[in-house]
Order: sequence, then structure tokens, then C-alpha cells
Amino acid sequence: MSDSVPHADSAAGESVAVSTLGRTPGNGAAAPLSPSTLRRAILVNLRQRGPMSPDGLASHLGASRTGVLQQLRALEQTGLVAHSLERHGVGRPRHVYDVTADAQDLFPADYNGFAAALLEAIASVGGDDLVEEVFAARRRQMGARLRQRLDERMAPGASLADRVRELAVIQEGAGYLAEAIVGADGSIRLREHNCAIFNLARDAGAPCENELAMFGEVLGVEVVRESHIAAGDRSCTYRVRPGAGD
Repeated sequence: MSDSVPHADSAAGESVAVSTLGRTPGNGAAAPLSPSTLRRAILVNLRQRGPMSPDGLASHLGASRTGVLQQLRALEQTGLVAHSLERHGVGRPRHVYDVTADAQDLFPADYNGFAAALLEAIASVGGDDLVEEVFAARRRQMGARLRQRLDERMAPGASLADRVRELAVIQEGAGYLAEAIVGADGSIRLREHNCAIFNLARDAGAPCENELAMFGEVLGVEVVRESHIAAGDRSCTYRVRPGAGD
């Protein structure tokens, strides 16, 4: 890190809220922070203040330098923080730490709010017809990706049950808590225990209808929805009806 990169070790003004977590009201004595609390406080301070040294973090957090160093090393091993050398006058350069891009997912986000507002804006421009067109385009894009992943992972001629099992694995990775259920009678179901776009699905029917249609297109058979989280059920369950050749 160059000499010109700012850091917050000696910044004036009040510390952020988490900087008082390690202090006992009244006497200023440090109270031990749990490792998880200290890690969180370190990440928040680095995010808000920029690069800091272990000494600077310990001072702001009211924690021991040893404890801060232990958590910095743990965070660095997981790729959430990184350190560099900073020269300051004469003497040895010091280590300063900062959050990495991988830490972004740990901080608050408003993807649901953004998606809902974007959907409202699309409707205001082109009405329900444009909303339907947008979701239809998304269905085609997602369907193409699903088909490609199934083709890459499945052997030619794989059974419908195996394709549904693999589809469940893909949906599980997307946050849907999905599973494939193959009954003794040969029935096949795809069940999603979580709706990864619940707020959007609850307010608009297009996402769910397009997901249903996409599953049918990807699998090449009729798919019927039997339960629906957005309607108050515990899961979204899809019955897959084999065709004549399956």
C-alpha cells in the first residue's frame, strides 16, 4: 500500500457503534468480546473507516491487540480481509488491513426492494404486457442455462427421474432448498422448501407461472404445481408427469 492511502487509526470524531462493544459503561474497562462479535465489529469498522492497523482496531473496539490479531488472521484465511504494508516516516512499515470484495455479501443488501421497485417501474412504462414479456425473456434465458447444465451433468438417455434429481441439485444451489421425490408408484416430484424470491412472488404472479412453465420446457414433459409457498403452503411442489417415451 502506498503512503498516500488513507487509514482511520487516528481519525477524529466518534467511533462507530460497534467500537463501544468492548467497553463497560462508566469505568472504560474492556469487557471481553466473543470471537464472532469481535470479527463482526472488525469487518464493520474496516468497511466504515477504511484500512486500519491492528493497534488502531484494538483502540476503536476496546479489545486486546492479541484478540484483534487472532480474528484478523482468521478473516484473512477466509478471504474476507487482506493486509498490506504501509510506510509512515522512519522505522519499520506496519501492517494495515482492509475488507476484500468477498466481504460484501456479509453486509446488508436490498435486492428484494430493488427487484420490486424495478418491476413497478417496468409496469409503469409498459403495463402488465411488458412485465409478462420481461419474465418470459427471463424464463427463456434461465431455461437455456438449465438445459445446458443438465446436458453437461447428465449422460445421454438419462431417465426423467435422474433429470429431476439433477434439477433439484441445481435449484438447491440457487437457494430453494430443493429435493426430488420419486415414489414407489413411479411418481416424480420436485419440491422447493424455500422461495428465494418470495417477496417478488407474493406480489406478482408472473415469476411463479414462468417458473412452472420453465420446468416443463426444460424437462420436456408436463409439470403441474401441487402446492405454492406464495399461496401460504409450506413448499412449492411440482408433479412431473412422464410422457409416452419416459
